[in-house]
Amino acid sequence: MIHVLDACAIIAFLRDEAGAAVVEECLAMEPPVCMVHAVNLCEVYYDFVKRSGEEAAAAAVDVVRSIGVIVREDIDEAFWQQAGRYKSRFHVSLGDAFALALADRFGAKIVTSDRTDFEPVLQAGACSVTFIR
Repeated sequence: MIHVLDACAIIAFLRDEAGAAVVEECLAMEPPVCMVHAVNLCEVYYDFVKRSGEEAAAAAVDVVRSIGVIVREDIDEAFWQQAGRYKSRFHVSLGDAFALALADRFGAKIVTSDRTDFEPVLQAGACSVTFIR
């Protein structure tokens, strides 16, 4: 199973917050295939810059890469149009729309703590979702 980690899942993992163990389980699966879209990694970077500074943000990104999370930079026309359709249909953040488009592209499951945005997605059957808390 391929997992797409959104920003809140990665932040929970990096800060050892509630739900970090669920992310660890995804990373420990055989074969471990976890992805993050660059837009979502930007959200992680932004959060760490805001709270802890640029050095901490760069270190956080280094950790994400070192644990084997694949950073995807898909942005072809079909991809960004799919993200736009998800944003329009579910009124999610742009970052969440990119995570959805990435999950759609790979038939992956999204890993998130964001129930507000992803409960409607799950109920509509648009994507498989694992909530970390």
